[in-house]
Amino acid sequence: MHRQQLFAYIQQHYQIEPDYPWKRHSDYAVLRHPRHRKWFALVFPLTRDKLGLPDGPIIDVINIKTRPEQNGSLRQQHGVYPAYHMNKEHWLSLTLEEGLADSEILALLDDSFSLTF
Repeated sequence: MHRQQLFAYIQQHYQIEPDYPWKRHSDYAVLRHPRHRKWFALVFPLTRDKLGLPDGPIIDVINIKTRPEQNGSLRQQHGVYPAYHMNKEHWLSLTLEEGLADSEILALLDDSFSLTF
C-alpha cells in the first residue's frame, strides 16, 4: 500500500486529512480525530535499520495503536515491528509497501481509530 492510497482511504472513511506539524520533518503525517485531536496513526519515512532490517531504501511506515494482548501475535508477522519512537506496549510500526496485505493494514488502522476515540 502506498501512502497516497492510505490517505485516500482515510479521507473516504473518516473525512480526515493528514496533518504535517513539524517543519523539520515535513513528510511526517499525523492522523488525528477531528474533535479531540488525539492521534490514531503516524505515517513517516524511516531507514530500514531503525526496524532492525538490512540496509536498503527508505520505507514508509505507519504507527498505529493496538490492543496489547494482540501485539505478540501481530509481531510474528512480516512487516510488523515494535513501534518506532512510541510506547511499544500499545503501538506497532507497520511497513506500508512490504509485509501485511492492504486489507490487514486497513483493519488495524480502523481498530487504532476506535481505540483512540
